[in-house]
Amino acid sequence: MEQTDKNALPRHVGIIMDGNGRWAQQKNLPRTKGHEQGLTCAKEIVKAASDLGLSYLTLYVFSTENWKRTEQEVGFLMGLIHTNLRAQFSFYKENGIRLKILGDKTRLPEQIQKDIQDAEKETGQFEGLTVCLAINYGARDEIIRAVRKSMDKGSRAQDFTETDLTENFDLPELPDMDFLIRTGGEQRLSNFMLWHAAYAELLFTDTLWPDYNKDEFYSDIAEFQKRNRRFGGVLK
Repeated sequence: MEQTDKNALPRHVGIIMDGNGRWAQQKNLPRTKGHEQGLTCAKEIVKAASDLGLSYLTLYVFSTENWKRTEQEVGFLMGLIHTNLRAQFSFYKENGIRLKILGDKTRLPEQIQKDIQDAEKETGQFEGLTVCLAINYGARDEIIRAVRKSMDKGSRAQDFTETDLTENFDLPELPDMDFLIRTGGEQRLSNFMLWHAAYAELLFTDTLWPDYNKDEFYSDIAEFQKRNRRFGGVLK
């Protein structure tokens, strides 16, 4: 944390939490153990982001493509989501964390839809870090759904603007992403926040998500602060 400049923090950080399954396989454990350890890691990073004073942290929890995994693994992940959305309330309250969910909720089990509604309501008054959990989320899917919402409201193609699109996103208030971190060694976006991350700084680390920790997170934030962001312009 000492390496970071509190006056130059990214406003919105996104993390693709990759490597749970490979972490478990390397240890000859079931993939589910990797997801359990990944949850522990996520809580540590959320606390680190809160302590640092970040405004928004978006975590890629379950993608629209993850339904292709085995029924057993999908069921386990849904169980983790169900169990922890409410179980972590004391943690959210202690740290003033507000919880938001983005993604197509309609395909999720009804109980999880209720868990989401309750968690957002119960943490809505907190004023610290906003943690956005991307569940059944895909950027292409979000864009398509936003266009449809806009058309349903009477938008005309010839008058369609960026504002018409973004105000119909799952979380219209969510600012553009400044910094996107992906663990696990892969170097792709995997349909995560394609619109929001248009000018995000990208960082890819070989560290598998369950091994990622707050020290590496702070080091990555310090690396972000060394970048020169031009947004298509030229430095003067």
